[in-house]
Amino acid sequence: MILPRRTFLTALAAAAALPKKLRAELVRREQPFSTDWLWAEAEALATRPYQPMPEVPAPWRDLTYDQYRMIWFNSQRGIWTDTDRPLHLDLFAAGLYFPRAVEVNLVENGIAQTLGFDIGLFDRTDQFPDLPVDETMGYSGLRLRAELNTAGIFEEFMVFQGASYFRAIANGQTYGLSARGLALGTGDAEGEEFPDFTHFWVEAPEPGDDTHVIHALLDGPSTTGAYSFTIRAGRPTSVQVHATLFPRRDLEHVGLAPLTSMFLFDETNHIRFDDFRPAVHDSEGLLIWNGAGERLWRPLANPRNLQISYFIDDGPRGFGLMQRSREVEGFADFEARYENRPSLWIMPHGDWGQGSIELVEIPADREIYDNIVAFWRPREVIPAGEGFDFSYDMEWGTQPRNLPDVAVVTNTRIGGAFDQTRQVVAIDFEDHPALRGEDFSDIVIHLSASALTLSEGVLERNPGTGGLRLAFSFDPAEAEASELRAQLRREGRQISEVWLYRWTQ
Repeated sequence: MILPRRTFLTALAAAAALPKKLRAELVRREQPFSTDWLWAEAEALATRPYQPMPEVPAPWRDLTYDQYRMIWFNSQRGIWTDTDRPLHLDLFAAGLYFPRAVEVNLVENGIAQTLGFDIGLFDRTDQFPDLPVDETMGYSGLRLRAELNTAGIFEEFMVFQGASYFRAIANGQTYGLSARGLALGTGDAEGEEFPDFTHFWVEAPEPGDDTHVIHALLDGPSTTGAYSFTIRAGRPTSVQVHATLFPRRDLEHVGLAPLTSMFLFDETNHIRFDDFRPAVHDSEGLLIWNGAGERLWRPLANPRNLQISYFIDDGPRGFGLMQRSREVEGFADFEARYENRPSLWIMPHGDWGQGSIELVEIPADREIYDNIVAFWRPREVIPAGEGFDFSYDMEWGTQPRNLPDVAVVTNTRIGGAFDQTRQVVAIDFEDHPALRGEDFSDIVIHLSASALTLSEGVLERNPGTGGLRLAFSFDPAEAEASELRAQLRREGRQISEVWLYRWTQ
């Protein structure tokens, strides 16, 4: 699905002879570059029928998973490794899951240099097959590295690879969820379209710079797009995205700022999985700060059937997929380190108007599948033939900042009651100043369900956390699904997040 570069340079030397420095003869071509040119290029491309570019040679596409792992980029030969620039750039080989290459350009002083494919930049085991390299062969993506903890040690913090996917981590974290440039038709019966970032332009940073800029051209059957990413590694790692879409046809089901993650089980559905670990997920909940100023918390689910939820809004202030559990014992997985996976928070620029946060939850039986998707869906169709601008900030890290100060949901548990007929829901809230004190009888519990009769809610002090636990129960009876909602108020004020959940049989 990724378009290849237009032309590539064949390998010029054996691996042992390659210097670290990018030599002039390794550059396929040079041409002027500016963001105005990129936006005009995307607009002009949208007036022509979509044409997927040729695939890389068949032997590269036919590699097995084990064979593909036998070739890897040698970071000591990376872009800018022998300079005093604060950013190093690694490249990934195309092939296997990445049948089409992307074009990678370096930009300095308004001039873009297109990199040719050079197999000598990669290390290989002696079992890696001898594969052909022609003008269709290229790179599948790029990786960014910077001095995050120790001077002279460049550690990775962001990757662009596959369709319009990219992912990042805060300093010290482990890769987890991903983002995309655009989502089209996610969850539709007709199938989803995956447009590609086909070309990248990486601006050469100057010594001392702590922000890095990458531009990308998006192309697919339904739309083109021009994107700029301004990136700053740290805690959190922040990314500012500015984009313009140029639709080839009306975009009726489009997702802006889409996020993709994995949720297998936790204490809401552990009974379905025979696993020694108490939880397995990259993200555990969808957090929304809506236009009305409310904080909504929706624990994620791994349903038996496809579920799509819509959170109607006007002018969203932020949304994201969160990993709140940060204790090793919460997952008991010393290899996957799920407690170290990033949360990702989206902050729209300006007024995004009317629409909805759409959450797609896909049934999954293994943790290798990304089965969660969330994005902003505009209410209005984005028409063909017109440019559509949008921009937003991203924070890859732990918890978002500067949100309304209310008690946060720390855990949700669902399971059978003593009678093995009713279901019990226990919602734990953090130890927040608004919930403290021996007497909390004045806290008003707001509970509702769309298709169930709920018991009265009971509040208790949680001796393990110091916060409050709200518990209630219900008889599932013949109900197949129900939307649940809970919130705590005191003296008419919101003192907790709004807890939302779709219960299913």
